[in-house]
Amino acid sequence: MVNRCHDGTVMIAKKLMLLGEIGVGKSSLARRLVFDRFEFDYKPTIGVDVYRYEAPASATRPAATLIIWDTDGNFGDSIFKHIYMKEAAGAMIIGDLSRHSTLETMVKLGEGFTASFPGRFMGYIVNKTDLVADADAAALPMALTRMGAEVYRTSAKTNANVHSAFIHAADIIHRRGL
Repeated sequence: MVNRCHDGTVMIAKKLMLLGEIGVGKSSLARRLVFDRFEFDYKPTIGVDVYRYEAPASATRPAATLIIWDTDGNFGDSIFKHIYMKEAAGAMIIGDLSRHSTLETMVKLGEGFTASFPGRFMGYIVNKTDLVADADAAALPMALTRMGAEVYRTSAKTNANVHSAFIHAADIIHRRGL
C-alpha cells in the first residue's frame, strides 16, 4: 500500500498483526501508541480492531504507516489460517509479564507464525512491566530468547518502550522489504 504525505512524499503502509491471549494488553498497547492514552476500563476485542500509526521517518527509513490489526485472543493458532493474516508484513506477539502462562503461549504463537509466514517480521512484546517489581530481571521462557526474535519490554500503562517497539518494527519491515 502506498500513501502520499501532505508534502507529496510517498509513505508506505504495512499491515502489522497484534497476536496474543486475552488480557495481555494488545488493545491497550494499540491505543497508547495511536492515541497516547491508557484506559482502565477493559473491553475485550471481538474479532479485530484496526488502528493506523504514522511512524516518522528515521535515518534509515522513510515515513511509514503501520496498519495495526488488534485481534481478539480467542483465535489461538487458528489465526494463521484466517483471512485477517492476508498481506501482513509481520506480527507483534504479546504476553503479560505478570502471567507466565501467556509467555508460554507467545512461544507457541511465534513458532506458528514463523512456520506459516517464513521471512516476515516477528517481534515479541512482554507487556505490563509496571506490574513486576524487577521487570528487567523477570525470567522469560528460554525458547523466547532461543528463537532469535526481537523481545520488547513495554508497559501500555506507563508508556514505557511502546513507541520504540513499533518504530523498531517499522525499521525491520522496511529493511527486509516486506
